[in-house]
Amino acid sequence: MYNIVMEFKNKLKELRISKNLSQMQLALKTGISQSAIAKWELGKTEPTASAIITLSKFFEESTDYILGLED
Repeated sequence: MYNIVMEFKNKLKELRISKNLSQMQLALKTGISQSAIAKWELGKTEPTASAIITLSKFFEESTDYILGLED
């Protein structure tokens, strides 16, 4: 079974690390709180659609890629 939370948390962390950003740095660059980013990376909460779009634009990746729906 596909687990969107697992896929998303792994992609987010992978993308953040690939840009050599801390959670706080990503928060400052996107306007998303550091605590939200931390919770997403731990799989404790799910992002809103607007947060996914913000991350998609920031990382210049499709929303499907960020959600783990495509490679």
